[in-house]
Amino acid sequence: MSVKPLIILPDPLLRQVSKPVERVDAPLLKFAGDMLDTMYDAPGIGLAAIQVGEPLRLVVIDLAKEGETPEPQIFINPEIMASGNDTNVHEEGCLSIPDYYAEVERPASVTVRYLDKDGKQQELAADGLLATCLQHEIDHLNGVLFIDHISKLKRDMVMRKFKKLARTA
Repeated sequence: MSVKPLIILPDPLLRQVSKPVERVDAPLLKFAGDMLDTMYDAPGIGLAAIQVGEPLRLVVIDLAKEGETPEPQIFINPEIMASGNDTNVHEEGCLSIPDYYAEVERPASVTVRYLDKDGKQQELAADGLLATCLQHEIDHLNGVLFIDHISKLKRDMVMRKFKKLARTA
């Protein structure tokens, strides 16, 4: 497994809609392993394939805290089938928007349909941090960033900052 370079804002690739995975096979699972290595190295709790330059509908998540046994999860072609009526506010960050965090309000629970690493269709009812993380990563697959869920003023400030950093890099 290997660590991949992260795509950083304002790279337009982050706004691309990812394509469905057509086959669950060994190369895809190796790539998912590379994504997990990249996420752990960053460190983060979730990563979408587009964040390492591959516009595929593939997400990896591990909510285990430091010192706990890792619990990696792979979601292939995930889609939100239902959202709860209640909402939660979590402070979100993103490996593609380093060192920026903001409070984001999202549904407190979601039901997600996806393919597992064996290519079998699964459905998962998630709440709390897992629900937030799934929504954040599935947004990535649709070209949506967490800053799209904050005020236009704050979003514009973040975009200006990262465009300026990209020019000076």
